[in-house]
Amino acid sequence: MALACAGALAAAPTQAAPQAPAACQGTIYLTFDTGSQSQAGLIAETLKRHHAKATFFLANEKTVRGDWSLDPSWSAFWKARVAEGHAFGTHTFDHVYWQRDLPGGRMVVKPQFGAHAGQRETWTEAQYCAELKRVDARFVELTGRHLDPFFRAPGGHTSPNVLAAAQQCGYTHFGWPPAGFSGDETPSERFSNAALLQRALDKLRDGDIFMAHMGIWSRKDPYMPANLEPLLAGLERKGYCFATLREHPSVQNK
Repeated sequence: MALACAGALAAAPTQAAPQAPAACQGTIYLTFDTGSQSQAGLIAETLKRHHAKATFFLANEKTVRGDWSLDPSWSAFWKARVAEGHAFGTHTFDHVYWQRDLPGGRMVVKPQFGAHAGQRETWTEAQYCAELKRVDARFVELTGRHLDPFFRAPGGHTSPNVLAAAQQCGYTHFGWPPAGFSGDETPSERFSNAALLQRALDKLRDGDIFMAHMGIWSRKDPYMPANLEPLLAGLERKGYCFATLREHPSVQNK
């Protein structure tokens, strides 16, 4: 996402408080993956205004401020989200993409950030587990609390070996259905904000997980400033309420 989006780190303009539905006709699970963080402040203020809880999946990503999303400079931001009652999962520390599975539980991966950024590496199940837990250790340093036992693979790309490794660590993977893809990674020249918003409002259904990023470097017309407020308001008008993945049936029924 363009650096010009950095202004979205500031609080969103004051707006009238939304009216919550009298009774929930269904639940949408809002989730946000770290990214450029250009929309971090806007997301936080919009969720607060709608009294909406969400789940954040964290990786240590380069931000528009020139730091990293899990640097000490972000401690106050994450502490505030903890105090508001949101949920948090691991997105791998270095935003590690799975490439392919190998025999014996091994896998080929490619970190996007960190000391081995852009390099293909062969990892064991134990190494993948350690990568998931790196986020938890840093989150404890920043906020004093552990992550929830959730994880999301970068790009949503999983495999039998990835899922087995995560299960050994005690993490449950959460992807998203087609209707839950915000489209904020798509080229704005081909997928306008208006079209993406209408698609979400038309297709999201009770129990769906909605996924977006806290800022995308590549999208020229950023998604969040135009779409997040009308998305939440539109879903509320349809009678939907919002919850964290702690309330998801797959967690509650364990």
